This record gives sequence, C-alpha cells and structure tokens, in this order.
Amino acid sequence: MCPSVAKEVVVLSLVEGTAHESKDGGRNYKRKLGLWIRPLATKEASFLCDDEGGSDYARRLKGRIVRSAMKSYKLSELTHTEVDSLKARPRVDFSSIFSVVNPIVDDVRCRGDAAVIDYTAKFDKVVLDKVVELVSDLPDPELDPAVRKAFDVAYSNIYAFHDAQRVPEKDIENMTGVRCKRIARCIGAVGLYVPGGTAVLPSTALMLSVPAQIAGCKTIVLATPPGRDGSICKEVLYCAKKAGVTHILKAGGAQAVSAMAWGTPSCPKVEKIFGPGNQYVTAAKMILQNSEAMVSIDMPAGPSEVLVIADKHANPVHVAADLLSQAEHGPDSQVVLVIAGDGVDIDAIQAEVSKQCANLPRGEYASKALSHSFVVFARDMVEAISFSNLYAPEHLIINVQDAERWEGLIENAGSVFLGQWTPESVGDYASGTNHVLPTYGYARMYSGVSLDSFLKYITVQSLTEEGLKNIGPHVAKMAEVEGLEAHKRAVTLRLQEIEAALPASLT
Repeated sequence: MCPSVAKEVVVLSLVEGTAHESKDGGRNYKRKLGLWIRPLATKEASFLCDDEGGSDYARRLKGRIVRSAMKSYKLSELTHTEVDSLKARPRVDFSSIFSVVNPIVDDVRCRGDAAVIDYTAKFDKVVLDKVVELVSDLPDPELDPAVRKAFDVAYSNIYAFHDAQRVPEKDIENMTGVRCKRIARCIGAVGLYVPGGTAVLPSTALMLSVPAQIAGCKTIVLATPPGRDGSICKEVLYCAKKAGVTHILKAGGAQAVSAMAWGTPSCPKVEKIFGPGNQYVTAAKMILQNSEAMVSIDMPAGPSEVLVIADKHANPVHVAADLLSQAEHGPDSQVVLVIAGDGVDIDAIQAEVSKQCANLPRGEYASKALSHSFVVFARDMVEAISFSNLYAPEHLIINVQDAERWEGLIENAGSVFLGQWTPESVGDYASGTNHVLPTYGYARMYSGVSLDSFLKYITVQSLTEEGLKNIGPHVAKMAEVEGLEAHKRAVTLRLQEIEAALPASLT
C-alpha cells in the first residue's frame, strides 16, 4: 500500500520507476538531506507508488523512468546562501579541459590542415581528403519540399527580425561647430561554429549566417563536423548557401575553432568566432581570444537551459513539454520550474513530465538532465520573476495569465517567451529571434547574437574653426589637470594660429 500522507512524504525524485520515501510528521517543506520535501496529495502519492496499491500507470512505466522528476524548494523558507546555491550552475573544471585543448590549438597553428585532418580522424573517425569546401563550388542539395519550406520560412523570419535591427546613422552637433557621429562597418571575416555531435543543427547555421549576411561580412566560414562519409549535412549546406556562407570547414571541436582563428592554407583566418559547442569548443574559444591569434568571440557558452514560470492557469501538458524540450539537449542541460502562487497542479505537471519523457527518443538525455534540475515555489509573480532575474536563464518562459504585463520586471534573460501559445521551440527555429544566447548566468551581462554582433562601430568627429574656439579652452584645461602637456598643446597651438590670423581690429 502507499504510505500514509499524514505520516510520510515522498521526495519528488524517481529512480527506475520507484519512489524515495522519507518520514515526516506531515509538515510542509521540511528540510531533509539538502532537499525541500512536502506532504503529497493523495493523487500524487498514488502516482509515485509502484507497489500493489500504486497506479497502473506507474507500474506500466516502471523501469522506463530514470530520475524524471525534480527536487523541490520553497523560496520563502530559503536563506540567501541557499538561494545563491540554487542559482549557481555546476562548476566546470576548465583547468583539466585547457590541458587537453591547448596542445590542439598549438598543433593546428603549426601544422594547419594536416592537424585538422588528423584530429578529425581521431575524434570523428572520418578521413578527410579536403578540409574546406568553397560553397559556390557545391551543388544545391536536394531536400524534401516540406523541409525546404520550413527552412525558407525560418530564413525569412530571421532575416526580417535582424534586418530591422539596423540603426540609422545620426550626425549630432553637440555645440556650434562640433559635430559627432557613429558609423557602422561589418567585421570582414567571421567564423561560425555549427555543432553536429548528438544532433544535426542546421537551425544554428541560419541563426549565425543570416545576421552575418545582413551585416555584409565578406568572408563567412562555417565549421561543422562531417558525416561518416566526409560529407556535409545537406540541411546545413542548404542554409549555408541561402545565407551567403563562403567557405565550409568540414571539422568540429577545438581543431575547427583553432583553424578559423589561426587560418590554414585552405581555411581563411577570421576575426570573430560565433556559435555554441561543448566544453572543448568553449575552451578553445576562450584560449584563442586571449592569444596572438587576434580573434574575438561572441560570448561564453555553456549547457542549454530554461526557466519556466507557471501559474494555476498553465496547461500541465505545455509546461512539461517546455521543460523537456530543453532537457533533451543533453544530460548537462539546466531545467528549472518556478511555480507562482497557489492552485498549480504540480501533480499533473510531474505526471506529464514522466509520461512525455518515457516516450522521447532522447528521453535518456532528458531524464539525466532532470535529475539535477529543480522546482521552486514562489508566493507570487513578483517573487517568481525576482528569482528568475537572479538565475538569469538562457530561455525564460512565462506561462501565466496575462503574461505580457510582467515583461517590465524582467531584468536578466537571454530570450523570453510570453504566454501559453509561445513555446521555446519557436525561438529555437523560426520566430525570427536568435537562438544563440548567453548561458551559465551570463545573461546578466551579455546579450544574444544579433546584427550588432557582426558589426563594429566607429565614432567620427569634425570641428570647424569656430567649433575649436568654442571647445578648445575646455579641452586644454582638462589636459592641464591630467598633466598631459602634448594634449594641451595640440589644441592651444591651433587656437594661437586662429588668433594670429585675425585682423588686428578683432584681436
């Protein structure tokens, strides 16, 4: 029989279809073993038990569920230290990763294409006869019409949204004779990293190449791991051709990033590298941006993550699907559910998570991700969004009634999805926003990829003689304060020349 709800609770964590039980006198949210646990409603206790008294559904799924539910916490009962620990991401030991990546970076610098070929054979088990392909030399790939249409729609929306980000030049006269403006110029050569590990990601090819195309970047190198036969994924190639990619580097990992940063006989050297990747790709980007390669990167990257805020009006089926859509990326994905207010059917959400997870092709990845994810109970939306701002998620879903009214409180997030009809998946693929976003809490200080990411801004000033007369004395005085005599003289010599040229009657 199931344990008595009055005497015991069940921690919200399933392992191989069984429930972990803990003695508790019926108090809400008693702290045990570092987890917040609570008495369960009869329906939830029935769902989690798989003995003779448990539900048929739980028995049917026994052995198929691997940690598909999440730890639970109540915000109002947590200390500041405990909240800080919740918002912290898993620590990554980059020192050990750097020790692996540094030799690859140096080897590619020295041996170029030969090193890329060797590492591709070692890590991807593919022997390349050619490292880089000119996109203009490749035939158009044959795609299913429905697939082609989907990518065409995505391209159109991504193009429209990023093209609208152009900022018109403004010429400002700050004071009489003193004009200033800012002009935009594209980054000449950019490198785009499109992962290929456990999933093919042609959508990332669009997200990176479309803004580069709009910016006018002249050299666009797209790096992606080759197929087992050394070929380029046809969907990635289709997107690359459509969005103006010039070269495709048939390699992944640290070796691909290094080839783009240093340049090789076949791979053009780039000036900025974009795109998500695993820890080794991220480490290579970090190493190279601080090296003699003279290359910058878009942002630090980490595992994919989502924070979902749900109230009593949220459909449990939708909430579960949104959680799993991020969890399936990989076992290190970060998934957080924040319950806002009372009346939320957490039992139904947990049941839906387990049900949907059991039927996912990548359910094993999802269940492992959920094993280190958690649920937070907030008293209201203000507290829920306050926690989200502390967490600074890559993706923030607000699935509550009148979701738009809360937009003004959002301070830190990579991309936001408002309302019950806005799944995170639309941003991943085709709404038009960019899915290359800051993770690991970097949304506190970084933005996602945009048109600006592919531009550099140059300021221009132009003074007339009158303008220098107006501003010059102030500049000279400031230079004097800072003890920079040459700065002062660059102004005063000109002012003296102007004064000397004036008719005697005007001096």
